[in-house]
Amino acid sequence: MARKKYKKPLPEAELDVTSFMNLMVVLIPFLLATAVFSQVSIQELNLPSGSGGEVADKPKVTIEIMVRKDALEISNGKVITDRFANKEGDYDLSALTAELRALKEKYPEKEDVTVLLEPNIEYNDMIAVMDTVKIYRQEQEDAPPVSEVLFPDISIGDAP
Repeated sequence: MARKKYKKPLPEAELDVTSFMNLMVVLIPFLLATAVFSQVSIQELNLPSGSGGEVADKPKVTIEIMVRKDALEISNGKVITDRFANKEGDYDLSALTAELRALKEKYPEKEDVTVLLEPNIEYNDMIAVMDTVKIYRQEQEDAPPVSEVLFPDISIGDAP
């Protein structure tokens, strides 16, 4: 008669998670303390609405700023009125500011402007132009800087 072999049941192993828990207790506060909290800056834009009618209170003047690779152009929606070529590889934001201030004096009730961008324009250049269009800041010696709101409502699009 053949003998039957019985295997001894293996003892159940207990999982020791104490060292893992100790690691987590130290690691989580360390990660939270050393995390870099980034600041999110939001650029507020007003996109064109789908309605075709215009509000009677708003001026019927159109101001478009076209950001091209080699220049900045100001248009009235039909023709280009001003062109500012790049100086030493950078956009001529001071000339743009001067022209925008003149337009603001001419049309003080005008609040909106359209910024049209060519493809492959750097993000930093777009934000610099938008900041220039929104607010004029003049640094003065021995006095706080003077700020003037130009055109706070900005719409963006593709340049023709």
